[in-house]
Amino acid sequence: MKAVRNQGKSILEKDQENVWHHISKYNDKSHPLIAKEAKGSWIIDYQGNKYLDGMSGLWCVNVGYGREVLAKAAYEQMNQMAYMSMTQSHIPGIELADKLNELLDDDYMFFYSNSGSDANEVAFKIARQYHEQKGDTSRYKIISRYRAYHGSSMGALSATGQPLRKYKFEPLTAGFLHVAPPDNYRKPDHLSIEEYNLQQAKAIEDTIIWEQEETIAAVIMEPIITGGGILIPDPVYVKAVQDICRRHGVLLIIDEVICGFGRTGRMFGHMNYDIKPDIITMAKGLTSAYLPLSVTAVRKDIYEVFTNESADNYFRHVNTFGGNPAACAVALKNIEIMEEENLTSQSAVLGEHLKNELQELNNHSYVGDIRGIGLLLGIELVEDKTSKQPAKPERVAKIIKECKDHGLIIGKNGDTVAGFNNIITLCPPLSITDDELEFMIAIIKQVFEANETSKL
Repeated sequence: MKAVRNQGKSILEKDQENVWHHISKYNDKSHPLIAKEAKGSWIIDYQGNKYLDGMSGLWCVNVGYGREVLAKAAYEQMNQMAYMSMTQSHIPGIELADKLNELLDDDYMFFYSNSGSDANEVAFKIARQYHEQKGDTSRYKIISRYRAYHGSSMGALSATGQPLRKYKFEPLTAGFLHVAPPDNYRKPDHLSIEEYNLQQAKAIEDTIIWEQEETIAAVIMEPIITGGGILIPDPVYVKAVQDICRRHGVLLIIDEVICGFGRTGRMFGHMNYDIKPDIITMAKGLTSAYLPLSVTAVRKDIYEVFTNESADNYFRHVNTFGGNPAACAVALKNIEIMEEENLTSQSAVLGEHLKNELQELNNHSYVGDIRGIGLLLGIELVEDKTSKQPAKPERVAKIIKECKDHGLIIGKNGDTVAGFNNIITLCPPLSITDDELEFMIAIIKQVFEANETSKL
């Protein structure tokens, strides 16, 4: 009789022998969190330990875990019709597109995919084909920013400005350029915030000119650089970038994969800056991660260039699971929850409270800067406040581990730019309660106080 594979082994042993964990070092001896269930803002592991999820999974579970209405929306749609390719259409996809235009208060066409990486890949292809069909056949280059993350597929990774994510995968896709982003904490002392931000915006215009304007197809940026360290620009920067793009005939792609759906205290992050992007990419909070779904929103006048009846003018891109009917149904119900519970405005209010409560950490020996917008906050750790030398990886890891030991999951900007993976990140569900937020604040203060004189 054939022996049962791994009979008698623990779930942890089976995990270690069979599961290749994402972005994890093979020799990391710490045990992964093996989750069994989750409710609200809390995750319970297979041993019954509870953790408040201060990162909403991977920046995505915006309405919290265990929403039965979302499970029912998926179930009912799957019972009715589990699949339909978007080479055709279906009612949830149509209704979701209509709802997104309402939220954007604008006029876009929506192309469905599965993930943020997919959505950005679609944006790049649309930008290049758009210029080609407009007669600007030399426009193919995409300008992005160092420290920004735009995805893990080859094109999206090429746009990503995090060398540690690219190392050993190169050469990547040609035609992607990078400039420095505004990092207000590290600005030159002789410049005001506005002066510095305008200088950083000018770096984009300089690159357009140096590379020859007629070769630049688009600029892509998050409203706030999230995974690269919660870098929040001054409003003058974002407006200036939009003006630069318009002046040079360059499309502006705004990556809302993390900043969208209430995270920054507005429905979309770019709404904090009063701009109108040409292309917008969305994922994560679109379904609060209950099912995979992403969207590339394209301004109507750009879409019209693809409707010409000439041969090959249509957009020749397909995605088997993109726009799955159940995922679209979940997204519609997810948005309904956000509106009924006022989660976007709650994000603004609770986020301001979180930032204010943590300001006292500025007196900590190893805290250089605390910055946030909505329920998106970064704590930059340094070895020396005067030189702003980034904290050692061991110091950052110690803070994260001790928070987890006390029942709180927090994050960091890991594997981005060598020497600058020193920012603690907080991104709790928008549905977090007042008491849960106070728990989060208390644990963070307690852990930082315990590490005030920590020597490494």
